[in-house]
Amino acid sequence: MKCTRPAEAPASPESAALKAYPSKLFVESTTFCNLRCPMCVKQAADSQVIDADMSQQTFAALEPVFPYLESLVLNGIGEPLMHPHILEWIRRARQKMPDDAWVGFQSNGLLLDRNRARDLVEAGLDRICLSVDGVKPETFSKVREGEDLSDMDRAFRMLNEARGRRPGSRLKVGAEFVTMRENFRQLPDTVRWVAQRGADFILISQALPYDISGISQVAYDNASDAAVAIYDRWRRQMLDQGLDIKIYDYMAWEKERVIPGAVNEQIRKVNQMVNRMRGEARKRDIFMDVMQLLRRDDAMIAEVQDVFAEAQRVADELGVEIKLPAVTPQYERECPFITKGSAFISWNGDVHPCYYLWHHYRCYVNDWDRLVKPKVFGNVNRQPLLDIWRGEGFRTFREHVVEFDYPYCSNCGVAPCDLVQEEDFEQDCFTNPEPCGACQWAMGLLQCLQD
Repeated sequence: MKCTRPAEAPASPESAALKAYPSKLFVESTTFCNLRCPMCVKQAADSQVIDADMSQQTFAALEPVFPYLESLVLNGIGEPLMHPHILEWIRRARQKMPDDAWVGFQSNGLLLDRNRARDLVEAGLDRICLSVDGVKPETFSKVREGEDLSDMDRAFRMLNEARGRRPGSRLKVGAEFVTMRENFRQLPDTVRWVAQRGADFILISQALPYDISGISQVAYDNASDAAVAIYDRWRRQMLDQGLDIKIYDYMAWEKERVIPGAVNEQIRKVNQMVNRMRGEARKRDIFMDVMQLLRRDDAMIAEVQDVFAEAQRVADELGVEIKLPAVTPQYERECPFITKGSAFISWNGDVHPCYYLWHHYRCYVNDWDRLVKPKVFGNVNRQPLLDIWRGEGFRTFREHVVEFDYPYCSNCGVAPCDLVQEEDFEQDCFTNPEPCGACQWAMGLLQCLQD
């Protein structure tokens, strides 16, 4: 029987957050996993993720919203193929969701044999995204601890065989690549590798460090594109005057006070121009951390941009859809989850607003660590999901996030301040109660299967 979405008043994309029903559900079918990848939030300090499966009762509580969905993603922390009812849930969802909606998940592919691939296609799976973080065997096995590149080769082969044997299958097979300094140069070859194995799309994300050693592996800079643009323009102006912004000395005033005449004229001129640069940034309401900009690895950023451009060229040539992240964080931010009407459901039925506030963990933004605690608006085992979605708490949260009037914490010279570093977040320096000022999803750096 053909399923259609119930009639609603027309809504612009910007208002998806305020519709009467969620448009996208991210459902944590299980937190069990057959790998221990070092980049996973499950391995993060202060992680409170336990091994558990979502129950039949909890999944059934979600079904009243299925007729309204555009997409259903059946993974959170864990490997969806380890859940004993995953095939049944795909079938049930496909029967109740509109025909133009899709069901999918991300997977490490280890459990994809011929029978499992066939069953997924027959159940009506629309999208599957396999983790491929490089094509050098030593890199792949290091990043995906416990998995071999040959396992991924087999997974692609089984999926392509399965959908080839079922005419009319809508299954799109994709790959996810997490960009780090040790692997980003492999991206164009990885695009070729997955394209040769029948991939329809590849999703690229930057890495979020969960321990201090991961900071040196990030392949992006924390200074926003707006701050970099102002900095570069003033740096060129200084060069035209024979000045090097790198000699900026923020302690010059102190040295002058203690030892008069100790600061030479060039430093004095650079400092004056830097102060004018800061004044321009303040006038334009752009957060600017000068010391962060002075440490910026311009050569590395340029190389990453070149590699991304080559990956785009290869993808276009081979007919693979590619979604690349930002290399320099976007100053104009928006939440990719709230604005598209998303809700996130933990294995135990708790309802959350986004990936960032889904779990309890510690991560690193710039060089400072941040404890992130989950934001919970209710539990579907105690209250209908639609009541939670329409409730004052969740709706007010979404209204605020759509506006995204938050400080740019990762570009702030005084971060981490006492407000954002508090373990029990109450408000930021704009008095907002949502801890979104340092969210790297909103900056365009982190990506996941959602479109």
